[in-house]
Amino acid sequence: MNPAIGKRIDYRGITKAYGKHVALRPTDLTIEAGEFFAIIGPSGSGKTTLLGLTAGFVAPSGGDILIDGRSIGGVPPFKRNIGMVFQNYSLFLHKTVAENIAFPLKMRGVAAREIEARVADALAQVRLADYASRLPTALSGGQQQRVAFARAAVYNPSLLVMDEPLSALDKNLREGLQFEIKQLHAKFGSTVLYVTHDQGEAAAMANRIAIMNAGEIVQIGSAKELYSRPRNRFVASFLGSANIFPVDTLERRGSTAVAHCEGGLTLNGMLSGDVRQKSCVCVRPEAIVVTPVRIDRDNALEGEVIDTTFSNGIQRHWVRLSTGAVVEQQQHINRDRYAAGVGEQVFVEWSAGDSLIINAE
Repeated sequence: MNPAIGKRIDYRGITKAYGKHVALRPTDLTIEAGEFFAIIGPSGSGKTTLLGLTAGFVAPSGGDILIDGRSIGGVPPFKRNIGMVFQNYSLFLHKTVAENIAFPLKMRGVAAREIEARVADALAQVRLADYASRLPTALSGGQQQRVAFARAAVYNPSLLVMDEPLSALDKNLREGLQFEIKQLHAKFGSTVLYVTHDQGEAAAMANRIAIMNAGEIVQIGSAKELYSRPRNRFVASFLGSANIFPVDTLERRGSTAVAHCEGGLTLNGMLSGDVRQKSCVCVRPEAIVVTPVRIDRDNALEGEVIDTTFSNGIQRHWVRLSTGAVVEQQQHINRDRYAAGVGEQVFVEWSAGDSLIINAE
């Protein structure tokens, strides 16, 4: 299979409304050629609408989509050179694996000899060369998803659109296929638009991620950027675990501030960007230390351990403070780390640099 050349996608004020309901607010976005771009968000956030507009299954209410500078407005789906991979695979159950992969080539009038060569190459790429004559019902879920990927990529589309492609699989299989899809993307070179509800999946695979909510993009960045510098409470809470302390008043001191929070808590933190009046303090669980006695930290709060868990080398504590707020802490377990038991009185502590003061909305 010859490597595809990914195309740049520009969304210019693209919007979609169904009567009075606005599913996608006017959106400007650029996905670079060859980029693996993921979109995540809760149900009803607009991510599936944006995917449908891109593929041509949904007509926009306004705006335009350009691929390499050319508008695809009015271009039917089958002429957009877009490969689709769906959650439910959408394979032809009465056709063999090879026939499934060959189908889009036959629809495009490719010569039989070239079809045979391309299908053989695609099967080799997804490591299913020995399964060419099998029906999809004789394959595992992971194998069926690899067939679906090969069928979408066999005609070298400039754009691959993937809609929740791994959500029907179990955790171990999903993680294995995440790596495989990344490797296949590197080989094929197509631009990938990947829609998922799984934040970890997006973080593991994408170059950049867009987080959507209520029909608009809230923030775009790498997984590390979004996790370490969330723009507001929604982003902080949606991508990973976060302890959130609503702020009553702020004493600003340059790039830092003293946050007087609900319940009488006073925390030292770092201001993130243009923080408005309504704000909150975000602290990631892994930044927190649990100790039996107070040590010299910027933020130290006393409380009682109400629950603990241990899974895959990660110890978690939940500590209820005197205010009633519950703080989650995470740590990799080892001989040197203190592990508290339920009912113990402890301190939860972290540095001011790990207290990010962000907008509440």
